[in-house]
Amino acid sequence: MIQSVVVLEQDPGVARSLAGGLRSHFSVHVTQSREALRDDVVRNHPEAVILNIEHWLLADVENLHRDFPALPIVCTHRVPDEEMWMAALAAGACDVCPNDDVANVLTSVLRSTAVSRSAA
Repeated sequence: MIQSVVVLEQDPGVARSLAGGLRSHFSVHVTQSREALRDDVVRNHPEAVILNIEHWLLADVENLHRDFPALPIVCTHRVPDEEMWMAALAAGACDVCPNDDVANVLTSVLRSTAVSRSAA
């Protein structure tokens, strides 16, 4: 069975770039709304979610983490800083990566899914 990830990204170019980099390891579902994100998570049972916190709130991360506590959430941002990283971790994310650094996002997702599977 192919593992999947859901990418919540408003910018189509960034979404295509992330999906392209993740497709070698996962089936990728790209969405542009929080409602569709929830539907995709319920329907597809992804290994992880990648969520751009430049366009969505940390409250979205908190709600997603509360509703799906075992689901790794990797946040992205155009220019993440340490304060943003700390706030995202406090909200339930497992990492924050620059949204244009596909290799870093992939590494974070692979690390997070490995940790999630070993905890289960």
